[in-house]
Amino acid sequence: PEKVPFVAISGFVGDNMVEKSTNMSWYKGKTLVEALDTMEAPKRPSDKPLRLPLQDVYKIGGIGTVPVGRVETGILKAGMVLTFAPVGLTTECKSVEMHHEVMEQAVPGDNVGFNVKNVSVKELKRGYVASDSKNDPAKGCATFLAQVIVLNHPGEIKNGYSPVIDCHTAHIACKFAEIKTKMDKRSGKTLEEAPKCIKSGDAAMVNMEPSKPMVVEAFTDYPPLGRFAVRDMKQTVAVGVIKSVEKKEPGAGSKVTKSAVKAAKK
Repeated sequence: PEKVPFVAISGFVGDNMVEKSTNMSWYKGKTLVEALDTMEAPKRPSDKPLRLPLQDVYKIGGIGTVPVGRVETGILKAGMVLTFAPVGLTTECKSVEMHHEVMEQAVPGDNVGFNVKNVSVKELKRGYVASDSKNDPAKGCATFLAQVIVLNHPGEIKNGYSPVIDCHTAHIACKFAEIKTKMDKRSGKTLEEAPKCIKSGDAAMVNMEPSKPMVVEAFTDYPPLGRFAVRDMKQTVAVGVIKSVEKKEPGAGSKVTKSAVKAAKK
């Protein structure tokens, strides 16, 4: 809070936005633009392993398959061997572009498109996560433990409830397999073991089971992949933070492309 600047402005008449106001002799601070210019950009998690949730996948004539998404953690470079989870597909990243300009590398916060070799558009989809095959590659999960806060649910939530979870770009139904404890929202203290149900205003530790292959991470390891919204009845009924994940090795159908094998030998 000590670093939060308070700026006196009038947006309606445009006073003290760009140029210093002559109508406020009592105000000795900055204009809005000056205050914005002096703000420090947040430190980006570029030192962590790569995590890039896919927003879309395109087929571009003369180039090939181009997945698109935002780098959440780590760095994406041309020549990297990428693993796409949860399918376990491994291939080489040939080039990285942002706003139609080729980039040497993409850092957290960058929305990029990148070309991958020997992969068809049908093999990748929104919600998959690209990662560095040599540095803690992403994997699908069997179950995950999450702290859930119920915001707005008209009834009671019991074991077996299966709403849709929105986590990064994934949109997948997940089952409340086991409501382990009901807890105090502020202190985190356990109020009740194995409660029969939870309702609006309650916080609980819940074991969750995705209905389809899904990539999530513990919030402490990869924050953007460790928080989610619970959607039901066209509204957000709860929010959650992932505490731990039981990972699942990709199945026998996982594929390593020729270009990935070549790139790995370099």
